[in-house]
Amino acid sequence: MDLHVIEKTSSDDLNKVEVDVLKLKIVELTKKVNELEERLRKYTNGSNHKRYYEKNKEKIKESGINYLQKLRMENPEKIKEYSKRAYANKKKKQTEKENSLEPIIIV
Repeated sequence: MDLHVIEKTSSDDLNKVEVDVLKLKIVELTKKVNELEERLRKYTNGSNHKRYYEKNKEKIKESGINYLQKLRMENPEKIKEYSKRAYANKKKKQTEKENSLEPIIIV
């Protein structure tokens, strides 16, 4: 009977050690995630992107138009798909807007 109690306490100690190790890993990984997210913020949605698009607005629009013209010649079905998707999104936004503007009637 004493042996069984000793085994339980040793396994409990091992479990505590495992839990402590796992907690340390969690802390390390959360630090690493935060560090990587901070690095990523430098490359995404920065002010440089906004300034670039403001400076090169015409160039970007022109490249988009050229892409669509090229696509029209090569694959007109893709243009239909894009138009259909745009129309569906437009309708969805319109219905959401109408639903949000409906007055709430309390009886």
